[in-house]
Amino acid sequence: MSNISELQEEQRGDVLWLTIQREERRNAMNATVLNGIGAAIARVNQTREARAIVITGAGSKAFCAGADLQTGSSFKFDYSEPHQGFANVLRQARASNVPLIARVNGACMAGGMGLMGMCDLVVAARHAIFGLPEVKVGVFPAQVLSVLGDLLPRRVLNELCLTGEPFSAERALNVGLINGVSDDVDEALQTVLNKLLDKSPAAIRRGLYTLKHTEHMSFEQSMAFTESQIALFALTEDAAEGQAAFREKRQPNWSGR
Repeated sequence: MSNISELQEEQRGDVLWLTIQREERRNAMNATVLNGIGAAIARVNQTREARAIVITGAGSKAFCAGADLQTGSSFKFDYSEPHQGFANVLRQARASNVPLIARVNGACMAGGMGLMGMCDLVVAARHAIFGLPEVKVGVFPAQVLSVLGDLLPRRVLNELCLTGEPFSAERALNVGLINGVSDDVDEALQTVLNKLLDKSPAAIRRGLYTLKHTEHMSFEQSMAFTESQIALFALTEDAAEGQAAFREKRQPNWSGR
């Protein structure tokens, strides 16, 4: 376990946990948190030190409340820089071929919706709530639209953005924003991890790459891309091992290559 100031990193077997340690601020993001999350995602993708990354917040009240409004400088940037901290984290997540899993342990609001939305899988505690309250403080959810736009029906996204009112974890599940709701969020998370970690690391890595690259392609572009990708999948050691294990009626021994 290591602590990077207000972001705790903990390696649990094949899973890296990133926990925002700002419970007194409802786990609101600051530069330290954003830099730490971005650096961890980049490192794991380069080193393969983990098969998955779990992102969560300390305590049980909040996953992440978004930007820390108490600082008075949450929306002040260095405009000489073309890219900003929060946007860079979303870019890192988009480029990640290691699955990101959000463990939503409480309120998921504003920029916290971006952290949740950038993840590949999401489990939530039953008491969690989800919302985009920016209009209540005179701004508007902007960067989060880049990750929420394809996750939510337009009418639901409009409602969240324009009214600023939150909704429940049950509704989040019903509209497809999250994968599961449970009274025991850790039990739900472990169920997801168990289903993920026994599969081929190479297939998941290349699979996430394929999923993300085909998302906005036309049908013909997608077909041309995926017919080349399946040939590359078949050349991996994991593909050979998986098919041999199937024929021999045994569990595969994945190399991740």
